[in-house]
Amino acid sequence: MTPEGVPFDDRGLAYGDGLFETVLVRDGEPLLWAEHLGRLARGAETLGIPLPDRAALDALPARAGEGLAVLKLMLTRGSGGRGYLAPAEPEPRLRWQAVPFAPARARWRDGVRVRHCRLRLGIQPALAGLKHLNRLENVLARAEWSDPEIAEGLLGDAEGRLVEATCMNLFWWQDDAWYTPRLDRCGVAGTLRQALLADGVIHEGDTAPEALATAEAVCLANSVQGLWPVTRLDDADGRRQARWDIGDRHRALQAEAHARLGYPHD
Repeated sequence: MTPEGVPFDDRGLAYGDGLFETVLVRDGEPLLWAEHLGRLARGAETLGIPLPDRAALDALPARAGEGLAVLKLMLTRGSGGRGYLAPAEPEPRLRWQAVPFAPARARWRDGVRVRHCRLRLGIQPALAGLKHLNRLENVLARAEWSDPEIAEGLLGDAEGRLVEATCMNLFWWQDDAWYTPRLDRCGVAGTLRQALLADGVIHEGDTAPEALATAEAVCLANSVQGLWPVTRLDDADGRRQARWDIGDRHRALQAEAHARLGYPHD
């Protein structure tokens, strides 16, 4: 059996040959919509998948209804081709779903405990930054822990650089500035991260997993959940590596992030 409306030979189902976006929508208005559509367009250009009509995309957030919701868009190359060889003229499929959403407000206020993952991300610059449908690395990494006290896992690449969390971007305070890992080799370039970079609120840099424990402050964020201060960092075996108190630096970055999402930051 395949999901309703998705044939067995859909290339997104068979090969992960496609892209997706998860968009925060408030009363029918999408947040960071330009950033989401921009990332979708970059991914479509890289993979060679024709984009849906812009008007059709712009009409979708209003269908999420009133209140807070998450709109998920899924674009596949469609069917056709032979094995891995894609069709010369693809007929892409767009699927979408909107569901009510409530963010984890306690994590905004109290912060979170995170851990390093054993899994290492493969390095593939051709796909770096894209939110493509093949997320098996993230699935394996998330399977490394079941403790509900641990909110996220941090991922490094095969050459020892920190990249991201399993579904959030990473930020750390160093040398009087907020930094986030460069994502030119692997990882997902989040839309909230992009907006903060564009406005000069954060900067790109590199750090190793073991060096993160010496940072003065650490946060995680994405365009749906908002920003979580990190209060404890564990290694992959559950041993504590560092603790942080939530301070003005966390709250200042949280205010910048939440202003772009319409979330409170007090």
